[in-house]
Amino acid sequence: MKNKIPFNQLKYILLDMDGTLLDLYFDDYFWGHLVPEKYAEKHDMSFGAAKDYLYSTYKSHEKTLNWCDIDFWSRELKLDIPALKEQIRHLIEVHPHVIEFLKLMRQQKKKIYLLTNAHFKTVKIKFKKTKIGDYFDDVLCSFNVGHPKEYIEFWQKAEKKLKFEKDKSLFIDDTEDVLVTAQKYGIKYLLFKASASSQAESKKSENFMTIHDFRELM
Repeated sequence: MKNKIPFNQLKYILLDMDGTLLDLYFDDYFWGHLVPEKYAEKHDMSFGAAKDYLYSTYKSHEKTLNWCDIDFWSRELKLDIPALKEQIRHLIEVHPHVIEFLKLMRQQKKKIYLLTNAHFKTVKIKFKKTKIGDYFDDVLCSFNVGHPKEYIEFWQKAEKKLKFEKDKSLFIDDTEDVLVTAQKYGIKYLLFKASASSQAESKKSENFMTIHDFRELM
């Protein structure tokens, strides 16, 4: 893989957070188990009924800013979502070889930017646990620009704010829809990060070059 991406020509490394740099197991467990459990307790209903209701509610906000807005979900579900995330903060983990990759990119004088749909409060919790924030030149949340990464408008504003050059940028994400939008916008080098969660089957992409582990880029 490292032979297919001309790192000597790259100046900018654009990275997604959840599933790409961090193990998605935390988020899968949080939204798929802990939140339904707490919602069921609050409303005196079965775990299964709570999960069914929540999954349909989640889906109705997919690809919108609400999707990752933990303040929205706190209001919507009448649960303290940030506090619940803190309860299981110990489950937040960095994927293997991510730190080594970030250090290597730093040594090579690349500009490293985090581009995430995650709410800034979530980013703060995860940076506090993992310390990966130390490696970024800047962090851009979809809430800063008013659009999720699945929309061209996000990329227009991201380029304006971060001043990266599309033809000298590599973007890595575990969501294919986001990569499609980045490709349409003109980001030259794109990689799909499989193995988003250590506890789930690895995903596949027929449209983008794929890595399972950041060691493949080193």
